[in-house]
Amino acid sequence: MAIKITVKAGAHDRKNAPIAVALDADIATGSYALYDGIGEIPCQVIECDGKKQAIFVIANLAANSEATYTLGEAKSFENALELKYNSSKKHDPDCIDIFAHGKLFTTLHYGDAWTRPFLHPVIGPSGANVTRTYPLILDLPGETRDHHHQKSFWTAWGDLSVNGIEHDDNWSESWNGHGSILCKSCEIVEAGPVRGKILMQLDWLSKDGIKVMEETRTYTFYLLNDNEQAVDLKVAFKATEGDVTFGDTKEGGICSIRVASSMDATNKGTIVNSYGAVGENETWGKRAEWCDYYGPVADGSIAGITIMDNPSNFRFPTYWHVRNYGLMTANPFGTSYFYNDKSKDGSYTIKKDSLFVFQYRVFIHSGSTAEATVGNRYHDYINPAAATAVVEA
Repeated sequence: MAIKITVKAGAHDRKNAPIAVALDADIATGSYALYDGIGEIPCQVIECDGKKQAIFVIANLAANSEATYTLGEAKSFENALELKYNSSKKHDPDCIDIFAHGKLFTTLHYGDAWTRPFLHPVIGPSGANVTRTYPLILDLPGETRDHHHQKSFWTAWGDLSVNGIEHDDNWSESWNGHGSILCKSCEIVEAGPVRGKILMQLDWLSKDGIKVMEETRTYTFYLLNDNEQAVDLKVAFKATEGDVTFGDTKEGGICSIRVASSMDATNKGTIVNSYGAVGENETWGKRAEWCDYYGPVADGSIAGITIMDNPSNFRFPTYWHVRNYGLMTANPFGTSYFYNDKSKDGSYTIKKDSLFVFQYRVFIHSGSTAEATVGNRYHDYINPAAATAVVEA
């Protein structure tokens, strides 16, 4: 039995593009290789909703062209992508380290040492961090020390109420009280040479420790070429305790990033959105399919980080709470602030026992927005190349 996989680029050039294709074949899950007559690329066969899928990354495929591969026996792609529990840190024992080619890409911090889970560091293609280290590291030269609750890559919201009577701030870490996010479980559910996945079960708590709602969070890490990275974030809220209202506030982000201080637009960094707007004045409070923040990192090279909104998300394209000082968040609820009009209330209520789901891709790249062809990379996310698999006798 041979399995042939054909990928058609469609209207867009494809570069380092994750591909998923259904396999109608009796094949074991695990690591494989794809062959095109020239070389081999890693492939990972998984089971999804009871069906098999092949997951791989296309390095380059020109628009309106196609490529055919043969699925072959497993290869040893050592140190390609590894996810490891790390309990060795005395004051922060609840961590999962994600390694790419044997080097740390990021760490998920989810323990009681922190108010909310977050990823830090986030290492860019050159090996330098693209997110701020404060408050984990306090003595990094040149790094800003404002907004200590803005920890690298996280999810939080600043105005929540249950059944219209409880109001809480689960964004800040202010002295007068704030909510928190408690991790009930954190599990590595998928690992291989192409991607790894972490599944978290979380409780959102009020400042008094009362449960507000539940969240299921999924991180999917893709190993791309050229030392680029992509992280798919899925956040599924469930209103277990009653109707939950996400209040209208600018202080929040379902997907939130604080970039390295050297990348701040108050320094030498640049903010760009999908409509070509540049800087805080043109991008803050505006709707866009994606927002990119790039600038110099510690080793002097240029790197960037993009948040890509998913068309399935509430109020797509989302509004952006993005600041020259380094903050970038996808914020779909703070419309009265963004329009400077209190009549434009952006709050939204999810009914008891219902789900409210958000999905994003975070793309870490070298160079500027234009150099990284972020617009095309967004199509890899929302309009992926078409792939088909044929089983030959």
